[in-house]
Amino acid sequence: MVSIIVAIAENGVIGDNNSLLWHIREDMVRFRTLTTSHPVIMGRKTYESIGKPLPNRTNVVVSRTVSAIEGCIVTDSLEKAIGMFPPQEEIFIIGGAQIYRQAMDLADRLYLTIVHRPYEGDTSFPLPDPGQWLETSRREFPHGEKFEYPFTFIDLVRRR
Repeated sequence: MVSIIVAIAENGVIGDNNSLLWHIREDMVRFRTLTTSHPVIMGRKTYESIGKPLPNRTNVVVSRTVSAIEGCIVTDSLEKAIGMFPPQEEIFIIGGAQIYRQAMDLADRLYLTIVHRPYEGDTSFPLPDPGQWLETSRREFPHGEKFEYPFTFIDLVRRR
C-alpha cells in the first residue's frame, strides 16, 4: 500500500530552497508515529534536507545521480523503490515535489497536514482531486503548542 504524507500551506506550497517553511511539533509527532517501522521513500534533495537516515525505518532514496548513501537503499526510480516491498506493506512517500507528483497516481492513502496560511515558496504539492479521494479522518487545531497558526490533519483513501 502506497501512502503519501505531506504538510501543505493553504496555497499548495510545501517548501522553499529545499527546506520546510514551518515547524509544527504536532505534525512532526504525527509523521514519526505514522512512519516508524515502515519504509519511507524520498528523493535525493529531500534526503539531503533531512541529512541522515530516519531511525527505525527502511530509508529508500530515489536518485539518478547518486548511487550509494550510507544507511539507505538507493534506486533510480520510484517504481523500483515501491517494488522492493510486498503490496500489503504500507510504504510512505515523504517528498519532495517531483516524487510526490510521480506517486499521486500510485497512492492508496494521503496523510495531509494543511497549514491554514499562505506561504511563499518554490515547491508545491499537486492538490488531490476530491472526486478520487474519500476523507476518513479530520482533526483541526486552532494553533500548535509553539505554532501560532491553525492547521488540520486530514486522512484520505482513494475511491475504488
